[in-house]
Amino acid sequence: MERFFQFAAGLDIWGVRLLRIALFIVLVWIGGLKVTDYEADGIVPLIANSPFMSFLYTHPAPEYRTHTSPEGKVSDANHQWEESNRTYPVSYALGVAIITIAILIVLAPVAPRISAIGSLLLVCMSFTTLSFLVTTPEAWVQPLGAATHGFPYLSIAGRLIVKDCIMMAAAVVTLADSAKRVLARRSANA
Repeated sequence: MERFFQFAAGLDIWGVRLLRIALFIVLVWIGGLKVTDYEADGIVPLIANSPFMSFLYTHPAPEYRTHTSPEGKVSDANHQWEESNRTYPVSYALGVAIITIAILIVLAPVAPRISAIGSLLLVCMSFTTLSFLVTTPEAWVQPLGAATHGFPYLSIAGRLIVKDCIMMAAAVVTLADSAKRVLARRSANA
């Protein structure tokens, strides 16, 4: 058993490396999906209800509710409303920002200062995403007859949002690792 713990104790370096790769994959994937209509449409309730981000859209909440299409369903009328709402350019811009953060984080071996900035940006992004739990009614099971609704009953959207706790924690770990790299380079050059 002692050998196992000695082996496991040395996994922290690999853990941080794998964490960076995992963040890169998840962020590039999510950011890349922001160019699809279904993803852009899906984030409308989050942004429209956010006091920090609602200014990005033309139409106020809860107007989007009458223009929501289920994933995979095409509605020309809803698509036109989304276009007039600036849904798609906002989503594209968020996608570019998310992919940029991913690239910054993965640069740690060659540019730890830049990577630290990416990790800090991910902490901020995760905090913003987690704020949607407070601002978005659709994050909670709606009162449609079941006794299990409202807090603490997360909807599908809420369950996806709460996972940003892990993203934030991972970003703190990669931020600390990048800072250690910066300090190690500084002391090596001194």
